[in-house]
Amino acid sequence: MTCIAVDDEPLALELMESYIAQLPGLELKSTFTDAISAWGYLQRNPTDLVFLDIQMPDITGLQLARSMDRRQPLIIFTTAYANYAVDGFAIDAVDYLLKPFEFSRFQDAVNKAISYKRLQDAATNSTESAIFVKSDYQHIRIPTEEILYIEGFDDYIRIHLESGKSVYTLMSLKSVLEKLPEQAFLRIHRSFIVAIKKIQRIHNQQVYISDKTLPIGKSYVATVKTLLS
Repeated sequence: MTCIAVDDEPLALELMESYIAQLPGLELKSTFTDAISAWGYLQRNPTDLVFLDIQMPDITGLQLARSMDRRQPLIIFTTAYANYAVDGFAIDAVDYLLKPFEFSRFQDAVNKAISYKRLQDAATNSTESAIFVKSDYQHIRIPTEEILYIEGFDDYIRIHLESGKSVYTLMSLKSVLEKLPEQAFLRIHRSFIVAIKKIQRIHNQQVYISDKTLPIGKSYVATVKTLLS
């Protein structure tokens, strides 16, 4: 896996380089002491994995991660601040390393990233569309055909499936929408994404799916009308 490391502390970068050099599955392409330079590099160079500090001047690691599009690399956050953990996992980070961390902990995080990359590659090569989300400390494969709708809360989402089951994961609606096939899903409300094929009817600014009635937000009415036309 190709990777880069981003940290405004030179000593932290030196430690990362040392750890990465001990793992033959990783190829360190570059290091950066600021998020802006790293962002520029990522726009020009496909990268599998980013080791990303959070608290940095000008642009934080969280802001950098949120600025990436659907082609974003896997992210392992490295920070001295435990209070960013929920924000980190909401971005669907592979792991969150709290400084100072030992090599064994670093290796565990990298192994998670390698496993997740294999799952991503398998999904890409499959003829069946699917997404992977983290739930209960594991990555779960969800065929998109099984999704009815997705409900968003403050810092997590609930994916409602045709089977009647639900999958909960720390992720934003914006992040999960970027993973889904653009032509198959539609955001109808600040709290809801629906599978277009599963819509049974639309009436009085409400969408009916299965036995559920979901509201259409005022700012999404025009988008839904465009779909109907």
